[in-house]
Amino acid sequence: MKATPHVYVSDRVSRRDFLKLSSLVAGMGGVMVLSGCGPAAQDATTDDAADADAAAADGEVTLGDGTTLRVGMEAAYPPYNWQVQEESEFTIPIDNVDGAFADGYDVQAAKIIAEGLGMDAVAVKLSFDGLIDALNNGQVDIVCAGMSVTPDREASADFSDSYIDDDIVMITKSDSQWAGAKTFADLADAAIMGQAATMYDDVIEQIVEAEPSVTHLTPAETVPMVVENLSSGAADIITYSMLSVPKLLETHPEFVELEMDEKFEGSLMPDNAAIAKGQDAALEKINEIIAGIPEDERQEMWNACMDRQPA
Repeated sequence: MKATPHVYVSDRVSRRDFLKLSSLVAGMGGVMVLSGCGPAAQDATTDDAADADAAAADGEVTLGDGTTLRVGMEAAYPPYNWQVQEESEFTIPIDNVDGAFADGYDVQAAKIIAEGLGMDAVAVKLSFDGLIDALNNGQVDIVCAGMSVTPDREASADFSDSYIDDDIVMITKSDSQWAGAKTFADLADAAIMGQAATMYDDVIEQIVEAEPSVTHLTPAETVPMVVENLSSGAADIITYSMLSVPKLLETHPEFVELEMDEKFEGSLMPDNAAIAKGQDAALEKINEIIAGIPEDERQEMWNACMDRQPA
């Protein structure tokens, strides 16, 4: 088993897509699916931006109402973010799910950002593909959700520097005929699955282009469902988060990571916070806060989240 990779601070990058992630997670109710943008929501955004501009003019940097930082996330993608029913020193309340709390690496980053802004963080649980709309509707003040900056997203929101970086690897069973694969060609005849609406699914096409005998399976909606498909034999190989591999192999000792010489292109995935456009002073302050998190503290937070995350 590989040791947990070193977590480092990256410069702001604009690479491929990351975790558009699943829309609704089976068995985890309370996800609010965003509807179309109405005039009232647009007005709320305008008011928030005006308040932020006024505060910036007075030398104060803030977001939203300046008191409660509403953090958009799925609360369904461990170890980045997930939902729990008990409050702890690691959690923040989920504002739109009664009696629920959010934990995870994104939550710890959001708490640090909120503290740096003099605010209290609360999570707003939403479908991943609606998070950018939520910023522009004024429903949330910031997104911390395992989201990477991309050209399309950057056209609709402003993104912070990365507070963690991940990559995509492949997992199979230890007794699989593909366990020793080094190149995409070595994966001939394998059936490979990733998570729907994410880069974990998209990169499989790179394998198919190199080895047409590979079957690109219909993606599963959530990461646990992807893992279950490998466990049941419905998939021969799955794509997976590099940073999350140690915990996966601890839970599933029958799995192994493919030690590939041939790598995916454009698969490095930074985790960036997003805010609505036009809040330059706030973005600068957020980047200052992120830069102030020591590398060893980032590593410790990640390791702790890997230990706490649900199986």
